[in-house]
Order: sequence, then C-alpha cells, then structure tokens
Amino acid sequence: MLYRKLLAFACVLVILPAVCCAQPSQKRIVNIVNFIRELEPRDEAITKEVLYQTVVEQVKLFSRYKLPATYLLQYDALVDPKYQELLKARMAAGDEVGAWWEITQPHVQAAGMHWRGRYPWDWHANVGFATGYTPKERELLVDTYMKKFKSIFGKYPATVASWFIDAHTLAYMYNKYHIVASANCKDQIGTDGYTLWGGYWNQAYYPSRYNGYMPAQTAEGQIGVPVFRMLGSDPIYQYESGLGSNGQSVITLEPVYGHAGASSPWVHWFLKSFAGEPCLAFAYTQAGQENSFTWKSMQHGLEMQAFIFDSLRNAGKITVETMQQSGRWFKQHFPLTPATAVTATQDYLNMGHKAVWYNSRFYRASIMCSHDSLNIRDIHLFDERMRSDYIDTPGTSTQCIYETLPFVDGNQWSKGATVAGLRLVQLLPGGKMQEITGGNFEVKEEKSNQLLAAWRSLAGESFTIHFYEDRIEVSGPNTTSGNQWALALTAAPGRQLPFTVIQQTVAKARFRGFDYHITCLQGRFKAGTANSNIVLTIIPVKGKVAISGKTLQQHN
Repeated sequence: MLYRKLLAFACVLVILPAVCCAQPSQKRIVNIVNFIRELEPRDEAITKEVLYQTVVEQVKLFSRYKLPATYLLQYDALVDPKYQELLKARMAAGDEVGAWWEITQPHVQAAGMHWRGRYPWDWHANVGFATGYTPKERELLVDTYMKKFKSIFGKYPATVASWFIDAHTLAYMYNKYHIVASANCKDQIGTDGYTLWGGYWNQAYYPSRYNGYMPAQTAEGQIGVPVFRMLGSDPIYQYESGLGSNGQSVITLEPVYGHAGASSPWVHWFLKSFAGEPCLAFAYTQAGQENSFTWKSMQHGLEMQAFIFDSLRNAGKITVETMQQSGRWFKQHFPLTPATAVTATQDYLNMGHKAVWYNSRFYRASIMCSHDSLNIRDIHLFDERMRSDYIDTPGTSTQCIYETLPFVDGNQWSKGATVAGLRLVQLLPGGKMQEITGGNFEVKEEKSNQLLAAWRSLAGESFTIHFYEDRIEVSGPNTTSGNQWALALTAAPGRQLPFTVIQQTVAKARFRGFDYHITCLQGRFKAGTANSNIVLTIIPVKGKVAISGKTLQQHN
C-alpha cells in the first residue's frame, strides 16, 4: 500500500507543474462511475459475494478520499437488499445511485415478459440490451425499473447509462422520468460484439431523436439529455488499435488494464493531457469500473487513480462530481451540442506521435502526427435524420452496430502497410504526387469553439488546419501550379468506400442505406484513378481548401 501511494505521489508531482497553463474557465470533469451486476455467469469463481465485496471496497476507497461517485444498478442488483442498504448510505453522503441499462431475467419477468437469454444476465445484444426489444417492450422495461427504483430510494434515478441505449428508450426516459444524464461506450470496433464507430469522440453530446449514437444538429431534432462517452480512451493509440480489422484492444482509463489504467506512466500522461491541453468548451473523462472485474483485478489501478484524482482536485486542476451533476451543468450551459477537443501533443511511449480530436454537432475529425508525417486520419459527419437500425425494430443479432457517416476513416479503410487518411501532398509533373513531410506541430484554441493546428514542412512552408463548428479549412502557400500542394485521400485496395459520385465541388456518398454528400466550399475535388490508392484529391484555390462539415445546408 505504501509503495502504491509513493508511486502515485511521484506521478502527481510531475503532473501538477505541467498543467499550469489550463484555463480556469474550462471545466475538466471526472465522473467516477461504478456499475453493478448481481451475478457473473462467465466465471463460476466470481460469485455474488465476490461482486458485492468489490462494491464494498469501491465505496471504502472513494469515501476515504471524499470523492463523489456514481453507482449504477442493473435490475438484478437493484432488487438485492444488500446493495440497497449499502447504497442508501452512500446517497445520504452525497454519492449518486442510478440505473445501469443492461436487461436481466428478473427485470424482464417483473415486466411480465418472457426471458430469452442463456443466463439470468446475458450480454448478447438481442437479449441483454433494450435494442433487442420492441418499442412498447422497451417502455414497459423502463416503467418497471423506475417504479421499483422509486419504491426503494424514494425518487427516480437521474442517470441511466449503458454500453448503448437506443433513441426510443432515451427519449421515453427523458420525457416521462426526466433523467438528466446518460452515457454510452467509447468508440470501438467489435469489442464484446458491440461496434460504435464515428461518433462524438469522448466528451458529451445531445443525441438525435432517431439515433441514440448520432449527435443532433438542431434543438428540434435532439433528445434533451446529454450522453457522456465512457471509459477514457487513449487519444493517440486507441483509434488505430486493430487497424483495418474487425476488433480492437482496449487502451482506456479502466483500472484493470496493465498497459493503460493500471499503469502509472500511462495514467500520468493521460491526466496531464486531460488537465492541461486544449479542450475548448470542457474536458471529460469517466473513471471507475464495473464490479464484474472484481476487486482483486482493479485494486491497484483504482487506488492509484483515486490518490491522483484527490491531489488534482485539491490543486484545482479537475472537478470530480457525480454524473447527475455533470448532466445538469451541461444542460445549463449548452442548449446544443458544443464544440470540444481532445488533445495529446506528447507521446507517453516516446515514439513521436501526437493526436488531436475535434468534435462539433456537425462532424468529428482527428489529426495524427507521426515523426515527420501529418495525417487527417478521420472525418465523420453527423446527420440527425439518419435512423438507427433499432429505432423502431428489435435487433436480432448478438452484435450491435452504431455508425455515423464517413468521409475519412483511417481505421477501417486501412490494411497492412497502407494506412488510410487525408495527407498533404505536392503535385508533381506527370500527375504524380509526393507526401509533404515536416514537423513543429502546434495546437491552440481559437475562440470558444474553434481549434487551430499549425504545421511546418521541411522546406519551411507553413500549413494550418482550422476546425470550425461547420467546416474545416486547410491553408498553405499560394503557389503556382508548378509547385502546388493538395490534399490526397488514400485507402487500401479492396476496402469498401461510400463514394458514389465525385464532382468538382461535391462528393456524393451512400452509407448503411443513407445518402449524404461532402461539399468543397473552396478548392475542388478530383477523383482518383482506378489503379491507385488515391480515392480523391482536393486542389486548393488561393492557397486554401475548405470542406463543409454539414450534410444539410439548412442546419444553422
């Protein structure tokens, strides 16, 4: 124990001086969320008592530091008197108790329905999540849970979270029971059978009325409950984990992973970036752990993190609060989804990588700098009209897929040594191109909703990438055609791309049955050739390229 405390203290000594540049007006929010299941059918050694004692130890740890925590109860745990007694005391002490929305046999049977699962808790999407039920059944499940919760705790839960919750369920909870916060899983491909890809990276957003994963663009089109992204993803390495495959490893703040949330160097680096680098409206991360992992697995990482959170909070660098408090704050400050950023300009592995994520209600984008190369590795557009597969139809698959609209997908369009993305190139005679290399990458905030990235080529030319809420502008030297730069979008051979027609000012696309387009506001598109990895090129006009982040021009 003493060793862990000394190690955490040394970490904080390094972090604190590094975050002195954090702007006091920007809230850096940590939610400690521990969600609770009553049983774990995947491992007979994890008994009900082991799960319960895990929560007891979590309560002791966060109580010791007076760190407010949010405990979310699956229905089977909700009806267990031991959890009721334990968490009633925590509510009186200022912690939050809410709902974890995975569906269990006791929940389904209490609602008068037939259970279809293999075990009393079954993690498959078609039985363990609301997406596997009809809209009316979802409402009945909500009513059943809310009634039981109020009978135990005297009020309805303010927070309901899950790996994913469909829009119909979210809207019903918000309209009838006035929940103030929700949360869903980080972006991932295939982990546990769940794919959430292309969404608002970390932070929080208002979801579309047709799609719980899709940020809405208008007040009329949104559900008024903020959805926070869970788990605290590594902003550099998580995205490219499992590059081009159908699965990813987990590189997050979860305290059970020795290479991430249980690693002192990684946690030090993650919190240094979180507390000190540009974030625009606010920064957010979720800590804590589900009890299924057991106290033995999480103890080291969670104790280390709790000490650091306490030190950073006392130094005024972060705010630790319940998810309900964060939801209310978000709603008071943002009538629409705000623009935010996640920035990491230092690499804890010392491999020379830097990453930037920009989010708005219209799109997300990411830059990855590796040594002398700059790659806009991701641009996904948001459109509140795109209906999810589960809005009014039950999902029958054991997997679940939520996606947004790709313009650049550096993960799924890559394969082998070919890493997809949008790169700066020099146009050479004969139609050839050469990637422009450079360095000196810097990021700064412009106003409250704009992010500016600056980069210099090895030849000394200056380039900027300016993220606005509704567009991306890339500026460089206004040179002659003999020395002209451009942006080239590449993809690995054989990857399925969404583009249907590429014209000078518009690239039309179709993804998951939804038609959309990307508009070139300044510059022009040029389609690639059939035998090339180049999908399209964007040629600047007067040294600038501007790409609209809107799929609907009437969105304001």
